[in-house]
Amino acid sequence: MTATVRPLSATALVLALGSALSLATVATAHAATDMEKCFGVSLKGKNDCAAGAGTTCAGTSKTDFQANAWKLVPQGTCTSLESKTSSTGFGQLEAFKAKS
Repeated sequence: MTATVRPLSATALVLALGSALSLATVATAHAATDMEKCFGVSLKGKNDCAAGAGTTCAGTSKTDFQANAWKLVPQGTCTSLESKTSSTGFGQLEAFKAKS
């Protein structure tokens, strides 16, 4: 008995890939809504992306707890995370001037 192999049509392939990408986008968008930017909590070189002078993108912060560098953290946890440069001692939802 010989099995007949039918080639996958280009249309079917495009539809399959499109569905997979759509699911990935929905999952990413949902995950992003559960996170918030938290300034002043990342360690040197561990920030998530640009925040201001001294950062260009992920991994470019020059110091630990840099006041204008942010890290994505679970929603609602930022202001309970330690920040040695913040006047409150905790992460902030916006960039701030580091205490001296």
